[in-house]
Amino acid sequence: MARLGTIPFFKDPGIELGPFETRCHWRRFDENEVLVDFDDISTDVYFIASGEVRILNRTQSGKEVILGEMRGGAFFGELAAIDGIGRSANVTALTRGEVCVVPATVFRQMVFASEAIADRLFRLLAKRVRELNTRLMEHALLDLKHRLYAELLRLSVPRAGTSGERVVSPPPYHHVLAARIGCRREQVTREFTAMASEGLVDRTRGALVLRRPDLLEARVAEALREDS
Repeated sequence: MARLGTIPFFKDPGIELGPFETRCHWRRFDENEVLVDFDDISTDVYFIASGEVRILNRTQSGKEVILGEMRGGAFFGELAAIDGIGRSANVTALTRGEVCVVPATVFRQMVFASEAIADRLFRLLAKRVRELNTRLMEHALLDLKHRLYAELLRLSVPRAGTSGERVVSPPPYHHVLAARIGCRREQVTREFTAMASEGLVDRTRGALVLRRPDLLEARVAEALREDS
């Protein structure tokens, strides 16, 4: 059964996907399974059909920094497919799921053959560079409190049925947030206590509610102006 066309990245490619179909393979993964690891020499590209994974990096001292999570429709591994250099991050499954594994040679052939696919790849890489630039600026200029504000805003979505509130669902663990912004879990816990006392956040069943995201955004913007 043709399945490549079900992957958003390959939708309406303007080329026949059939010749590439048999050169890719699908595989299921389990929770906590490592899909790729630091410095792996593999160059396959992984397209997530279902499930969720976490991408993290590791410093020379062994400290792990969470770069983000990906769900169905996203993909990873394109950098190794482009330059052939060992993997720069670890990708571990948070849930069970399935991926389509596309060999680097096949991925490159599809990109070169389809203007639509190439355009999507260019736009995606540009978006990721901009996001990394934003996080680099935050780490360079913001203190812990404002980095936490920025990360919560980035993780949140508008809360249905309210005006102005946002939610992070499921609510993130403090040690996960600490790994995302480069600090200790205890520091995140202290900041949440302070935010709760101000009425900025509230924890409900299944979600962390940002009561005043507008105020958090204003504080982050002010902190960036002060340090610029």
